[in-house]
Amino acid sequence: MINKISVTTILIFSLVFSLSEVSAQKNAEQLLKTVIDNTKSYKTLEVDFSYRMLNSEAGIDEIKKGSVFMMGDAYKLKMAGQMVVCDAKTVWTYLEDSQEVMVSNVEKSEDAITPSSILTSYYEDFKATFTNDKSNTAKGLKTIELKPNKVKKFVKIQIGINETKQQIVNFSIFDNGGNTFVYDITKMTPNTPMKDADFKFNASEYPGVDVVDMR
Repeated sequence: MINKISVTTILIFSLVFSLSEVSAQKNAEQLLKTVIDNTKSYKTLEVDFSYRMLNSEAGIDEIKKGSVFMMGDAYKLKMAGQMVVCDAKTVWTYLEDSQEVMVSNVEKSEDAITPSSILTSYYEDFKATFTNDKSNTAKGLKTIELKPNKVKKFVKIQIGINETKQQIVNFSIFDNGGNTFVYDITKMTPNTPMKDADFKFNASEYPGVDVVDMR
């Protein structure tokens, strides 16, 4: 569950940067291209969000809040008693309750999801179209739906957009296991001061932590 949540979250926030400077677009692909271009213009980004995992068959309905800090391929995710830190080479997953941190290498497989990979392979891997989502439509939002061109860990992604403000409001990811991950963005702050050391786990700051090296 930890790995699924963290990977999914990073996938989502590789797309959720800003639509504040986007002019009106004629179709979904043009709109998303502008999002990508704006994303590349930011040196760093801080995002606060709420997260909901749904699976009706399994009776799952979980709601959590979190934040993610990103600088290039490096990121730090904080959510529900856990922290995932990555410097683009190594991943540290810290569990507050058990005082344990698991250390692993960044996944290098073709299906690995990182902010840079989603940006550079976007149009090769996904088909973007406008769709009608009842929940978003009721809120006056437009919805862009992304479907992978080849087999992925998820079936589709839906992005809720406030067209008047030109801002992304929410994301929903539907995976192959019947899970739906819903993210509502509460705050986005671009170009927040960050440094390389922010994306490394310093065990000395967590006395008594048990380091489990899985590399």
